[in-house]
Amino acid sequence: MSDLLLELFCEEIPARMQRRAAEDLKSMVTNALVDAGLVYEGAKAFATPRRLALQVAGMPARSPETREERKGPRVGAPDKAVQGFLRGAGLSSIEEAKTSSDPKKGDFYVAVIEKPGREASEVISEIVADTVRKFPWPKSMRWGAASSEPGSLRWVRPLHSILCTFGPETEEPDVIKIDIEGVSSGNTTRGHRFLAPDAFEVRRFDDYVPKLEKAKVVLDADRRKDMIAHDARDRALALGLEFVEDAGLLEEVAGLVEWPVVLVGSFDEAFLEVPDEVIRATIRANQKCFVMKDPVTGKLTNRFVLISNLEALDGGKAIVAGNEKVIRARLSDAKFFWDTDLKTRLEDNLPKLDSIVFQEKLGTQAERVARLEALSVEIAAIVGTDPEKAKRAAHLSKADLVSHMVYEFPEVQGLMGRYYASHQGEDMAIANAIEQHYKPQGPSDDVPIDPVAVAVALADKLDLLTGFWAIDEKPTGSKDPFALRRAALGVVRIILSNALRVPLLSVFAKARPDFKEAHDLLSFFADRLKAHLREEGTRYDLIDAVFSLEGQDDLLIIVKRVEALGKFLKTEDGTSLLTGTKRATNILRIEEKKFEKSYSGKQQANHLVEEAEIALAAAVDTARSEAEQAIRREDFEAATSALAKLRAPVDRFFEEILVSAEDTTLRENRLKLLNEVRDATLAVADFSKIEG
Repeated sequence: MSDLLLELFCEEIPARMQRRAAEDLKSMVTNALVDAGLVYEGAKAFATPRRLALQVAGMPARSPETREERKGPRVGAPDKAVQGFLRGAGLSSIEEAKTSSDPKKGDFYVAVIEKPGREASEVISEIVADTVRKFPWPKSMRWGAASSEPGSLRWVRPLHSILCTFGPETEEPDVIKIDIEGVSSGNTTRGHRFLAPDAFEVRRFDDYVPKLEKAKVVLDADRRKDMIAHDARDRALALGLEFVEDAGLLEEVAGLVEWPVVLVGSFDEAFLEVPDEVIRATIRANQKCFVMKDPVTGKLTNRFVLISNLEALDGGKAIVAGNEKVIRARLSDAKFFWDTDLKTRLEDNLPKLDSIVFQEKLGTQAERVARLEALSVEIAAIVGTDPEKAKRAAHLSKADLVSHMVYEFPEVQGLMGRYYASHQGEDMAIANAIEQHYKPQGPSDDVPIDPVAVAVALADKLDLLTGFWAIDEKPTGSKDPFALRRAALGVVRIILSNALRVPLLSVFAKARPDFKEAHDLLSFFADRLKAHLREEGTRYDLIDAVFSLEGQDDLLIIVKRVEALGKFLKTEDGTSLLTGTKRATNILRIEEKKFEKSYSGKQQANHLVEEAEIALAAAVDTARSEAEQAIRREDFEAATSALAKLRAPVDRFFEEILVSAEDTTLRENRLKLLNEVRDATLAVADFSKIEG
């Protein structure tokens, strides 16, 4: 067996593209290899700022011969069908096909397609060339003299070289011949742009990685991340500080360097008057640097961590000084914004919202704030908080959008509102609600728990959802430009985390009195609830079974019903009753369709003649009554226990009773009895929606 080593060396690959590019390279090449009959044992892809690399291990030296018999049209079929068959099979005439006989269908044509095996090196050459030409970069460019020619190569940045070797471990590998617009393959690559720029030869992956490291290139992005994080923690520890982890930034800086070198800089302590989050955002956004904090107080210190791509002769002093100069300027701007914003009360920012359009059909931010105030008051009564505080928090919730700080750093909206509100003496519940009403902004984000914040957060998201539903701007497929799925999931998490009883249909009506899309939006919430509960291991069909009942818009109660239903279906009574109810439903469906009539209504006791059907009728009356009473008490486990009493009489009924009796009166009465069984279970859930 042989191994393939491929490296595509170019000018620069943006950090945000590297992971995806490595996976695309792996999938495009390996899929094409498999299609060509070249199976393999394993494959790994890598990316650095200047190269994409791929190792494919355990490949045969030659693809196998193949033989395929492709069935064609009947002998005597129209010429158009025959010609299509010939083109598809690659035959020049029908004489090249053979005929075969089928006892039922008669004679038909068969094409025997035989393909000889090919040298793997030939196949690899074609695959790599095709992959390079068709590579799906989000953004790409042409360069050089050929750039003006139609169809010339596009790549993320100018492609400099292709390293491609193939062969068994025990022999000298071959260089796979590839030529793409003057870029020819070989067995050489280059190391670090500045620290080891000379070319060197590579045989296979086993010597490729150590030679790169010797040339100051760490190929594996995850290893670069580990090196950065480990060294940064050590540097912080040596200073008695704590490195502030940032997974997103770590991923980004690992894509900016081939040889990571961790350095530490500092800034004037006077800048620590600016909120920690702003300092972090400034340093992160402008210089891709990390921050350090005091492990005792948790507050940021004036030290930062930067990642260099150089081992400088001066130990990095000039690099640190350069970063300190830029950070000093950026923090000076941030402090100016902070000091300036503090001079203006949030209340005084509100008139500026009149000129900011929230959405063309939904009005300005000022109009949205007015809606949030009204809806927050309504929701405050539901969640049990002070309506005036909720109204005040909603009133100020968007005021920081026109502050200097949020204009410069949009990611700190809400947070700055909290700082400014606190500074001007607002109640802390109001100040916190200004920040938290945006939450949760993702599956890992915290959920607001203070009642004032909960009221405004729900108002914010429900105004957003009802508004966009009202103007028919709903998510489609994977497109969700207004993050409506995230908003709905946020509502779900807030309600469930705080164990809130929120009648959604009623709140929709309060948000928009003329709202006509309530049930469609409720279905959207059902999908989000399913997605949320599925993460926790809950079956989606149980959610459907409960949500499909009329008037189910209380998410907390739906979840409690689903939990009780799930427990019930794990019992022998539950599984048996589910089977019996589904059988009853199927019989009813068939009979209703056959005779085009419904079997609703009470069965007639005087038409019950067999002991099994008499017993079932009595059991249904008892179970339904007990289940409905339990539902009114919201004791859902008691409701399922009541239904469990139907299990034995339902089983006996199907064992002893012929539903489709010849006597029409008996048959219809028994069908009505089965309909009563179905209706009784609807007190808990629609069993027809449950799988199994």
